[in-house]
Amino acid sequence: MPNIAIIGGQWGDEGKGKIVDLITPAFEIVARFNGGHNAGHTVIRGDRKLVLHLIPSGILHEGVRCVLGPGLVIDPQALEAEAREVEALGIDVWANLIVSDRAHVLLPHHRALDLMSEERKGSGKLGTTGRGIGPCYEDKAARRGLRICDLLLRDRIDAKVAAIREHFEALCRGYGVTRDLDWKKTADDLEAFGARIAPRVRDVSALLHREMVEGYSVLFEGAQATLLDLDHGTYPFVTSSSAGIGGVVTGLGVPPSRIDGVLGIVKAYTTRVGTGPLPTELKDAVGEGLRERGGEYGATTGRPRRCGWFDAVVARYSARVNGFDGIVLTKLDVLDPLEEIPICVGYRYRSTRLDDIPADVTIYEDCAPIYENMKGWNTPTGDVREWKDLPPQARDYIKRIADLVGVEVPLVSVGPDRDASVIDLNARTSSWLRA
Repeated sequence: MPNIAIIGGQWGDEGKGKIVDLITPAFEIVARFNGGHNAGHTVIRGDRKLVLHLIPSGILHEGVRCVLGPGLVIDPQALEAEAREVEALGIDVWANLIVSDRAHVLLPHHRALDLMSEERKGSGKLGTTGRGIGPCYEDKAARRGLRICDLLLRDRIDAKVAAIREHFEALCRGYGVTRDLDWKKTADDLEAFGARIAPRVRDVSALLHREMVEGYSVLFEGAQATLLDLDHGTYPFVTSSSAGIGGVVTGLGVPPSRIDGVLGIVKAYTTRVGTGPLPTELKDAVGEGLRERGGEYGATTGRPRRCGWFDAVVARYSARVNGFDGIVLTKLDVLDPLEEIPICVGYRYRSTRLDDIPADVTIYEDCAPIYENMKGWNTPTGDVREWKDLPPQARDYIKRIADLVGVEVPLVSVGPDRDASVIDLNARTSSWLRA
């Protein structure tokens, strides 16, 4: 098998966890390259729903090594709590989990800073998860961050924590607030965590290089999505990391030549959590119907997702930025009862038509969607497993999306379960989706 990257093609929550879980048997390694425990990848195992925030979705498969790359920010408490939850299913997490020595460590004061920052913005809040991800990446960029490799020496922990404390308290004085944190306990906890995790710490770039030279295949797993990418998303309503294809290179230490293919994951409609532009948003009963049928509530926060029609401008932009070889279309079944299904094919800004996403978010917020209406199929698809058994109108809808985005659709998902998937065996990239 080639080395394949899985990238979200909208604003996140596209179902990447299910797709990674589905195709992991064809790979020896699953490597996560960005974000922190602000991500939420939902995987169904039997009658149980498991929401993974840090651990790659491949962890449910025996013998598959799961890697957390240097591009992540890792909250020790969150990681260990998540590991216990997975272990409750009878899975030996630590036997297969590898953590980069260069990944940054998320600390309690990062959460405090995140909440303070959002409080101060008032009505201009970005809608972060409040878990400290942004402030941790800020410390990384400012070169005052604490890394996993620092946890292996107590003297280094004390020195780093002292410098971090000084900066934090200076910020608090500037804000005119007081935040009492137990810094001694923080240092003690970090030392203990470092001792526990030390056997699983590796130079991830070197490890992946050796494994790929030996012929092992790697599945690169992204968190969040292209429109939340720090550089290519709807700034400032974005996450703090590189969620697109560039994040594979920087977040794992893998050269571009080692990425053999890229699959974009998109929903058959569009959703977004938090604030920011969403041109096709439906603020009516139709949108509420999509939310309820699709279970559109944040896997990490539980917040209701804003819902709208499929936006081909967004998907086409993501395909261009990331070089998608194909797109996996998820939650097709949510559209089953609809008589008519609009697709956004462009935007109208004042008197001008736009066929791409404007950089200026204030312009983007004023864009109106230009729709092309497709006939719905008004029949259940949840039990369909063969491409030929999809309703003709559903196949027309899929083909129109493929034409508008400019890449093939090798798979559609018609339910949350692993087997609720329909592969187009005629698609060039379908071989990537079969173990």
